[in-house]
Amino acid sequence: MASLPNKLSLAITVPNSMFSIYILTYNEELDIAACIESALLSDDVIVVDSCSSDRTVEIASRYPVRVIEHPFESHGKQRTWMLENIPPKHEWVYILEADERMTPELFQECLDCIRAPQHVGYYAAERVMFMDRWIRHSTQYPRYQLRLLRHGKVWFTDYGHTEREVCDGSTGFLTETYPHYTCGKGLSRWVEKHNRYSTDEARETLRQLESGRVEWGKLLWGKSEVERRRALKDLSLRMPFRPLVRWFYMYFILGGWRDGQAGFAWCTLQAFYEYLIVLKVRELKRDRAQAAAATPPPFQVDTAIAPAVNREAAPATDSQVMANRQ
Repeated sequence: MASLPNKLSLAITVPNSMFSIYILTYNEELDIAACIESALLSDDVIVVDSCSSDRTVEIASRYPVRVIEHPFESHGKQRTWMLENIPPKHEWVYILEADERMTPELFQECLDCIRAPQHVGYYAAERVMFMDRWIRHSTQYPRYQLRLLRHGKVWFTDYGHTEREVCDGSTGFLTETYPHYTCGKGLSRWVEKHNRYSTDEARETLRQLESGRVEWGKLLWGKSEVERRRALKDLSLRMPFRPLVRWFYMYFILGGWRDGQAGFAWCTLQAFYEYLIVLKVRELKRDRAQAAAATPPPFQVDTAIAPAVNREAAPATDSQVMANRQ
């Protein structure tokens, strides 16, 4: 019995060494089971579904996880709503998407980070899996996303079809990576999804062209890959022949040719996606110009004529009425 107080003291003073995992879903019946099973290394898994019309919720409900549905507005708003309205069991959380997987190695590194945290958030790099192959060279690997974060210290805003994080504190980088199965539901689903994404990207591109700027300092001397990549994207929006430039850059400069047939297909699809954005930017500009031309100019009163009109329309005074009677 003498050892009991020490055990209680240990339970109270040792920091929480586990983290919660959020999984974002929408019509993910083909991926959700494998995703959840990879995440069950954690004792708190939360599926946040955007009101799927397929069997996503039914399949997720078979597992020992929490399932919450919330209508989708945008990627940034969905993440922020999730963090503000679904309290996790643990102080630290990891954000996972249905076509991604948690690995034991990444899970262990996350545990190591939260035991002695130096930052409020950590970026992890994805391994793009396409046509049963890791597309290592033409995907700008390592390309990082903020995934591990201290709850209450990170929020998200919208940017194009995706989101960007807002952090109340510094951020770091994880060395372990996660697989991202970008075309696991078939090429038709990929094309459908990127058709929707290109609309949001076109709006953001137009906004950047009108009010944004290229941050040359971050492009050349950015502190991290994230800063340099975002500055490079802002520059690419202003380049002529963007689809061809992107294909050449990915296939020859980044070495997409080393990824074989899958690499050629990946680079071509990304150039097609870029061309969709370019076409939709033109469409937005055309629609805006047509709307402006169809709007009638505001009515203006000619001040030189107005006094005369007013005099003619003015009612007669009493003296004028008496004069007319005489």
